[in-house]
Amino acid sequence: MAYQVNEIFWSPQGEGIRAGEMSMFIRLSGCNMRCEEEAGPKSPGGFDCDTEFVSGRKMSADEIVEESIMLVEQGGVAPTYWSRCKPWCIFTGGEPGIQLDKALVDAMQDGGFLCAIETNGSIDVSELGLDWITVSPKVAEHAVRQMTADEVKYVRGHGQGIPRPRCKAEYQLISPAFNGLTLDSRAVAWCNQLIRENPDWRLSVQHHKIWGLR
Repeated sequence: MAYQVNEIFWSPQGEGIRAGEMSMFIRLSGCNMRCEEEAGPKSPGGFDCDTEFVSGRKMSADEIVEESIMLVEQGGVAPTYWSRCKPWCIFTGGEPGIQLDKALVDAMQDGGFLCAIETNGSIDVSELGLDWITVSPKVAEHAVRQMTADEVKYVRGHGQGIPRPRCKAEYQLISPAFNGLTLDSRAVAWCNQLIRENPDWRLSVQHHKIWGLR
């Protein structure tokens, strides 16, 4: 099977519980949502999508594994690292659940990676054998299909309320909206207030935008 891949890159994880960990990002093309300022059937509202996920190239699972290993080694990781610690790969998008299947997850795991996904929750990925699931809903809660996750994360603009997740997760995070690459100070203050009032939630900032990384 061929997968439409937007990009593959080796970079620190920028957000969530595992922020700061070096990870292989595999961005799969395509999305079934469209994040815009105004809420709608395919948008939660409050922020515009800033990710290019439309273009791509056809790649087999073996080609994805080979390129991922090459990029890790080009990044200066010593060969002994592989025997001591498995690096993470993160399937992202767009919405990676549209394309991702167990064959690709198995191939990456056989290649020495731990596999994570960043999904909007509209597709059930619980049978793919993933090592970590991040759900960041972009649909109404009744439309969420991924019912369990390691972490659930919501982007919030100023004035948006605390979520009531349908998806059950060990960690619950709120991420302030950005204006492009600029952090919205009002959104930060608002999210700070939300977690003060709801201490079972954590604040998560998109650090990679502040760091100037992808």
